[in-house]
Amino acid sequence: MATSDLTAGAQPGPIRLRAERRRIGEDVVKAVLALCALVSVATTVGIVVALVEPSLEFFREISVVDFFSGDRWAPLFTPPSFGVQPLLVGTLTVTFWACVVALPFGLGAAIYLSEYAPPRVRGALKPALEVLAGIPTVVYGFFALTFFTPLLGDLGLEVGIFNVLSAGLVMGVMLIPTVASISEDAMTAVPQELRDGAYGLGASRLQVATRIVVPAAISGIVASYVLAISRAVGETMIVLIAAGGLAQITFDPREPAQTMTAFIGATGLGDVPTGSIEYKTIFAVGLTLFVLTFAMNMLSIRLVRRFREVYE
Repeated sequence: MATSDLTAGAQPGPIRLRAERRRIGEDVVKAVLALCALVSVATTVGIVVALVEPSLEFFREISVVDFFSGDRWAPLFTPPSFGVQPLLVGTLTVTFWACVVALPFGLGAAIYLSEYAPPRVRGALKPALEVLAGIPTVVYGFFALTFFTPLLGDLGLEVGIFNVLSAGLVMGVMLIPTVASISEDAMTAVPQELRDGAYGLGASRLQVATRIVVPAAISGIVASYVLAISRAVGETMIVLIAAGGLAQITFDPREPAQTMTAFIGATGLGDVPTGSIEYKTIFAVGLTLFVLTFAMNMLSIRLVRRFREVYE
């Protein structure tokens, strides 16, 4: 029999894609990565457990309906009142004014860095923007109290020492790097071919930036917005220092207000007896804040999945 016949009649063996021997190093890396994932999950579960038990004890004494429908928050006074609406309104009002600054200015900075800035300028401006994110929030709080509030008064606005406007605007400045950095990364990931095609059709740079790049990167921009809003809702030191501690329902930004985080920070200093109903209000408000931010994150995930663009 000829050699060619033997070769033609031979059947090729199965192709093995997996390694013959297991590598111990790969198993160790997989175990470490799995542990990192479990740590984050366990931390979230621990937070929920720590909040739920005292909150249930609180709601056994205070009706859930009274808690969410009441318009007076005075748990440390006699007689006490446990309507959380003033804290919710204060939180949302401060967050609104923070978004007025952070969302447009952050997106504008991202568009400039991605579409207009030369590489050398981008290399200098982006780290400078991100430095703002590293400044402690207590510094922002004192900046709002000692500099920005007097500045608003010099501009003709009748604001008190503590006010929502100063705290919200300074918080917005703090959130600009968050929006700008994430949005710029999303815009940079847009393929250059989309830009080149638009330029080939005669589009200007502004049209390419606003009608091509921004819609293509909308999922990352939405994610940056939701992350900034979630951080604004959970910010403590700026509102604790600059917004005041008066729990009232007001939409006038010149007035003081108290947010949920400011109440937790002020009440959790140790002056309230442990185990009392006043002490348990900390956990009830904390659970409300957790549910609020969790709902926002779930909404963010759905929006990102809906508008995500996948490029080959």
